[in-house]
Amino acid sequence: MKKIIFVLTCIFSVSFAFSQTDVSGTVKDASGVPVTGANILIVNSSSGATTDFDGNFSFSTSLTGTQKLQVSFIGYETFSQDIDLNGTAITLNIVLKEGGNSLDEVVLTASATFRSQKDTPMSISSLKQKEITKLSVNSQADVLRSIPGITAEGGGGETASNIFVRGLPSGGQYVFNPLQYDGMPLMSTFGLNSSAHDVYARPDIGFKGVEFVRGGAAVLYGSGSVAGIINYTSKTGDSNAENMINVEWADKGRIKTDFYTGGKLGGEESNTYYAFTGFVRKDDGPIETGLPTKGVQFRANIKQKFENGSFTIHGQFINDNAQFFLPLPLDGESRKRLAGNDGNEVSQLLSGELAHTSFLTPGGVYKSPIEDGVHTQGGYLMGDFKYNFSDDLKFKSKVRYANYKHNFALYVGGNGANNNPITLNEYVNNVAPGNLGFSAQYQGTSSDISGSDLVVDNLHIDRLRPMTDYSGEASLTKTIEVPSGTHNITGGVFLARTEAEDVNYQYRVLSEFNNNPKLVNLSYTDAGGNNVIFSEGGLYNRIGMTSNRFLSQSRTAFYLTDEMVLDKWRFDIGFRIENTKGTFNNGNIVESQVYDNPELTPELANVRFADGSFTRADVDVTDWAVSLAGLYKLSDAVNLYANFSKGYFFPQLRGFAPIATGVTGSKYDSERIIQFEAGAKVGTPKFKGSFAGYYVGLSDRIKIDQGFDNGVLVDLFRSDQSTRTIGLETTFDWRFAENFNLRGTATYQAHEITKNERTDLVANTTTTADEGNKLARQPNFLGSIGAYYDDGNWDALFSFNHTGSKFAADNNNVELDAITIARLGAGYEFPMGGVDSGDTLRLGFSIFNLFNDEGVTEGDPRNINQSGTAEFFFGRPILPRRFFLTATLNF
Repeated sequence: MKKIIFVLTCIFSVSFAFSQTDVSGTVKDASGVPVTGANILIVNSSSGATTDFDGNFSFSTSLTGTQKLQVSFIGYETFSQDIDLNGTAITLNIVLKEGGNSLDEVVLTASATFRSQKDTPMSISSLKQKEITKLSVNSQADVLRSIPGITAEGGGGETASNIFVRGLPSGGQYVFNPLQYDGMPLMSTFGLNSSAHDVYARPDIGFKGVEFVRGGAAVLYGSGSVAGIINYTSKTGDSNAENMINVEWADKGRIKTDFYTGGKLGGEESNTYYAFTGFVRKDDGPIETGLPTKGVQFRANIKQKFENGSFTIHGQFINDNAQFFLPLPLDGESRKRLAGNDGNEVSQLLSGELAHTSFLTPGGVYKSPIEDGVHTQGGYLMGDFKYNFSDDLKFKSKVRYANYKHNFALYVGGNGANNNPITLNEYVNNVAPGNLGFSAQYQGTSSDISGSDLVVDNLHIDRLRPMTDYSGEASLTKTIEVPSGTHNITGGVFLARTEAEDVNYQYRVLSEFNNNPKLVNLSYTDAGGNNVIFSEGGLYNRIGMTSNRFLSQSRTAFYLTDEMVLDKWRFDIGFRIENTKGTFNNGNIVESQVYDNPELTPELANVRFADGSFTRADVDVTDWAVSLAGLYKLSDAVNLYANFSKGYFFPQLRGFAPIATGVTGSKYDSERIIQFEAGAKVGTPKFKGSFAGYYVGLSDRIKIDQGFDNGVLVDLFRSDQSTRTIGLETTFDWRFAENFNLRGTATYQAHEITKNERTDLVANTTTTADEGNKLARQPNFLGSIGAYYDDGNWDALFSFNHTGSKFAADNNNVELDAITIARLGAGYEFPMGGVDSGDTLRLGFSIFNLFNDEGVTEGDPRNINQSGTAEFFFGRPILPRRFFLTATLNF
């Protein structure tokens, strides 16, 4: 018996010895500099590691036999080598060459395991930080415009870009595709105050890059998503040890300095790393308004690595202003900009003289933040904990707190009672028929304005939108080896609570029709001989408070997924169930005259304010999602894939106003989305690309259209919509010569409104409208193409982004012409401080909208019934041409 036990013990010991192989080594570039943050992976498994500050890596694996080891890092060619796993320790010294196939880059978003884009059964696009820096982007729209299936509108300026994904109907603003930093959304619950996610943060050079995951599989992990996730991944000291300064100058008064520093804290034996990044900027543009903007953003992280994991604290502080541009009057036939009184084309009607505007209300003096435009102040703290109980059992957790004071000051160009630019003589006759004469001067002067000069009256809306967000995620991934392959089973939970205010003030202003217009003070003698002061300080209607909403929403989600790796197959399956609870507190708004107070001055008559009462309602909804995906390795160069998902979206709570009984005026329920995609991914040394077809069906979507009622902007229509989209999209990157690449994308999508029951919120009537029409603001065709050169010193690009014709509104009354935006750029990188130092200085330039296309990105979304035959057309042109110079120092 003792002999048997001894033999079995020996067999077990030998078996155990051969079940674990230690793999270690270093990764360097061609010049011998360690590559930190490189991903080492045994193909078709979850075994791997990431290189540390010195380019070292080590891990153990229970795999046996001959396996393929793959090493990848952004900007380098992927390295592959066969290794024999037999229990004997393996040491490797790996050298990476610059270049690389992005399809081989490891996916960081919407995945529980290390795997390349090529081996992922869904559509993923990525951009490196170096590419984004060369672009000198105006906004997120410039970053995302070249991604297939994405319509990106950036005519509003530097923030609040409108992003549409694969024909899903929305007002833009990341409705179905949250913006994330390091795997957590900037705002966990969309729509409490209708602010776009990109108002809470700005891109800087402290990122490795950005990934955009398209399709329903993104619904599974973390906060989830219906149509995709935009995820920026921060550099940490161990993943990119360097110092960088990027100085950017542009015409129209822009100067911006980005910086990044990262490395070890402490001595050589320390496992603590830091990264600190941000920017300081001042800008008069991208369209000069007379209200210059300025701001800062700082982000930092500290990572502590220990034997089996790491803990990272991320933080952000932002105090930044950016002007936002809404549609303005254009020529009704050509839709080009109109000439102002000074003969120059009018690009924006926001007046610098409105700075420090204030007026009296029954609640006290109200000071407008109009000069700040979109102003965000605040930040977030996030803890990211990773721990490996063993090679096959891994735990991840993130906890995030964010708090922002956010104002969104809007200038709604030309939306008064006489919104079109007309002569002052005509204007006075319209507002005071039969008048006996008038007097008009520019504000702050005694100069009379000519009766033949053009004037326009406008609405200003100040949206005061503070927000607090609490969110957290935890997941556990178990790897199970089976004879046919590997199962990576992940169970996780996501929790969030968001609290937000939606307080609006509105007022109207009379000005001349010019860029940075002067305000007009107008008085007249009416038909009865009475003297009437119409506008004073430019203001002619102090509307006051028009919204007083306080909203909160909580989310609780559980998910379970399995990422399976077989011989030639890879399968993903997952299930998610989520509950949301929300509370809507709607403050009552009254006009001061209802109190019939003889002490009220004339300035307070009809000025609206909150009376302190609220109507409240709660919502409580649960829904589920499922995703199925598969990928087949047809050859070393070609992978075929398909995925299917049934998902959900919790609509904007602010679209479901409460009533006195404590419930919402209409049933609050989730919107449901079915998606299917099938395609192929190709990767060779000379060519890489993808081709896919997709279907997206949306049911029971709630859409809110804003419009004007008695001169005040309100929620005018509420529609219950269903839509469907069928599309084809392709990407390619062809290295047609040494250092030369031709890259492009193309998307064709056929979309249709299949149901549209629209309720007039003012008249309280419901009708069926627009069924069978195309979706608003979404083209059938969009694409990009560009030529790129990079030999390590010289680099250059010449690219085009094309957005096909589209309709301004769901009624398809007005078709907007196609837009093509050209960009040109080049640079030269100098070695600094000696060849072996690795220090470099790049001097470059880029030109946005090279040919100054004047296409219209959108019509007036607050006038859905506008026609294409009027004398004036209200639309938002793309931003004008802008020239950038940059100097980037790495040391």
